[in-house]
Amino acid sequence: MDNLTHSLTGLMMARVGLGRTTVSGGTLMMVLAANAPDIDALFGIPGGLAYIEHHRWYPHSLAMAPVMAMLPLLLAKWIRGASINWLSYGACLLGVLSHLALDFTNVYGIRLFLPFSHAMPHLDITDIIDPWILLIFFVTIAAPALAGLVSSEIRGRKAPGPKRAWAWVALIALLSYEGFRFAAHQRAVSVISAYSYGGETPHIWAFPGSDPMRWKGVVETANSVLIAPVVLTQDFDPNGGEVDYQSPDAPAAMAARATHTFQVFLGFDQAPFWKVTPEDDDTTRVDLVDLRFGTPRRPGFAAASAIVTLQGSVRDVRFGMAIPGRRP
Repeated sequence: MDNLTHSLTGLMMARVGLGRTTVSGGTLMMVLAANAPDIDALFGIPGGLAYIEHHRWYPHSLAMAPVMAMLPLLLAKWIRGASINWLSYGACLLGVLSHLALDFTNVYGIRLFLPFSHAMPHLDITDIIDPWILLIFFVTIAAPALAGLVSSEIRGRKAPGPKRAWAWVALIALLSYEGFRFAAHQRAVSVISAYSYGGETPHIWAFPGSDPMRWKGVVETANSVLIAPVVLTQDFDPNGGEVDYQSPDAPAAMAARATHTFQVFLGFDQAPFWKVTPEDDDTTRVDLVDLRFGTPRRPGFAAASAIVTLQGSVRDVRFGMAIPGRRP
């Protein structure tokens, strides 16, 4: 999830009472706690290979959460003189866990179980930036400010708005929205699964966008991928999507798979698509696309490519914004 959403979540957690666990700096403490696991972003430039290798890494694991909770507490102590006690530490721990929970809901994935597992589980119910969640927060921030203005007009003096009550509204609305998203995602998967795909048992995904009623349906069989929109208010038409064919076991793909770039990307890519295209008589182009963030025809930011010779030599290995059939 984006850092603005994490920060606003921390703000609301501070307003419902967790910020009162310290005599000063409570809001700063909770905002820092809600963002603390993203310290692993310092390991690489966003969008680069090192970034996807290390982002949502150990600082995003459950095992490291108690350690990560100390960082915002110490920073808030240094900056604003926050109190260090068990209550403020517990509040920071809840802030860190809120970060993990929000990241778990989206398509990016999170290495929750390091060091015991490098898997990146993800619920696929929200996009990395969800405008509806931001709207919930902006409304519940504006509402107490407006209420305070109205109250001051009536009473003739400035009065504080009901921030705590609206913070509870924000957090309850957030949980309700995530529950609705979860149900909509389950429905989208069920709609896609209701059809037969050549007698095979396919791998099915439904990836979110900004509209909770509209999903990107992905059906992967042994050698092909169907990508079709799923609109929950309309009948699903699998014939209205794009079909592309992949060759994950081709010799050129296997050669590219052995490179460091492709190995790192495969550790991140949760929905891989392999495209093998002859370039000329001596070379073959291999593209690896993450279908969560793009399609074989429009790969997006998450793609790797390489040129492989007939002898199996790999050259010109690249990561990022690759376009199949065309060198960047």
